Amino acid sequence: MTGFVCLCGAGIVFSGTAAAQASNISLQDLSAFRDPGKSWQIAADVSADLNKHDVLFPVNGTGVLVNLPDKKRPGQDLFSQAEYGDMELELDYMMAPGANSGIYLQGRYEIQLLDSWSVTNPRPGDNGGIYERWDDSRPEGQQGYEGYAPRVNASRAPGLWQHIKIAFRAPRFDAAGNKTANARMLRVELNGVLIHDDVELMGPTRGAIGGGDEKATGPLRLQGDHGAVAFRNIRINTSNLDKETAHNRRDDVDPILVDANASNTILRSFMDIPGSARIPHAVSVGSPLQVHYTYDLDKGMLLQVWRGGFLDATPMWHDRGNGCSRPRGTVQYFGKPAFALAKLSSPDAAWITDSTGTGYRPKGYVLDEKDQPAFRYFIYGAAVTDAIKVMDNGHGLRRELNVENPTDGLYAKLAEGSSIVAQSNGLYVVDGRAYYLQLDDAGGAKPVVRQSNGRQELIVPVKGKLAYSILF
Repeated sequence: MTGFVCLCGAGIVFSGTAAAQASNISLQDLSAFRDPGKSWQIAADVSADLNKHDVLFPVNGTGVLVNLPDKKRPGQDLFSQAEYGDMELELDYMMAPGANSGIYLQGRYEIQLLDSWSVTNPRPGDNGGIYERWDDSRPEGQQGYEGYAPRVNASRAPGLWQHIKIAFRAPRFDAAGNKTANARMLRVELNGVLIHDDVELMGPTRGAIGGGDEKATGPLRLQGDHGAVAFRNIRINTSNLDKETAHNRRDDVDPILVDANASNTILRSFMDIPGSARIPHAVSVGSPLQVHYTYDLDKGMLLQVWRGGFLDATPMWHDRGNGCSRPRGTVQYFGKPAFALAKLSSPDAAWITDSTGTGYRPKGYVLDEKDQPAFRYFIYGAAVTDAIKVMDNGHGLRRELNVENPTDGLYAKLAEGSSIVAQSNGLYVVDGRAYYLQLDDAGGAKPVVRQSNGRQELIVPVKGKLAYSILF
């Protein structure tokens, strides 16, 4: 079979030469899969509570496959009606807190899906890992999964959508049915980060269909017997896949990488943010917990945060260089550069776009005993100290702004996105379940979610101290 296949929600849409071999299947049922169990259902959306283990909350509608196993409806795996050999698979998935699932190519070769939030050094059994079997032959306390760990932990928090893209090359067989080449994971990207590059699979994962026998084709298998998980936007491309087309073109230059494995690390550089001009006075701060961020000294704005490796400084330091560095992980952007604080005539007034009338003056930063910076600046005559620290559990960042003598009408913009949904106890879900924002201390001020230029913004009056956390 060649062409493009889209399993969106529970249906399959074929194009190209595959269209002649199957018809479109409704997105409102599970007919794309063989005998789906009762734990699976279709929803329009799904969410999680960070304090509730292995639970997801579906919203009525279509477009999302949701697995909610319980005692009355034991979970079971889904197997696609169609079978595939070489393929490029792309999909979104969401893990419940503490949940476990997996994606099996040909029903045999598993990419692990797991709530690996806050894992610093991932193993083969963590999210995005490739493992073949559980090894219990080792001494007590040393048992674990055998296989290939992801290069970095590029996972997001439970209850947030994650995106995975897999280029898979099926095993090869001669005319007599003898295997001549092993299957390979040519390339696996998790949340935009390369986590596997041309990995040879010596055999199927334990629990593979067919008792471990390998074949040229097999079904797509979504694991459903280990916990609550959701899938959407499942797309399969089976056209002209080989080792060359599956890989991106590599640069001829060896990369110049900056790590923050041993201590908190600070690097100043230019930084390019999608949809905005180059940031000339950016400060990137790396943590051994593998959570890093970039700060704009010109506006007092937190520009981006990411999980994984720290920085690629090749553009800055190779040859003559252009002064730029690049994040090496799963990046969450916070919009176009804008001042973190602004004086507004009302909660509906437009946010400021330049420094005119603000008296903004950056004063650099000071380091604490762990080499974590607190940024300082003046704005509207007030002295601001802006301390951003990686949370001890690695779940994200905690930001605390202390403003001396704040002027009347001073607001902080905490977030912007396509949507900002308030949950309980000061928790917000931002930009289509891209990240969480937990408002920890607003000094008694009431936050406001407002519309601005077709997007939503979360702003709050500044009384002196403001603290919030970004979880991703």
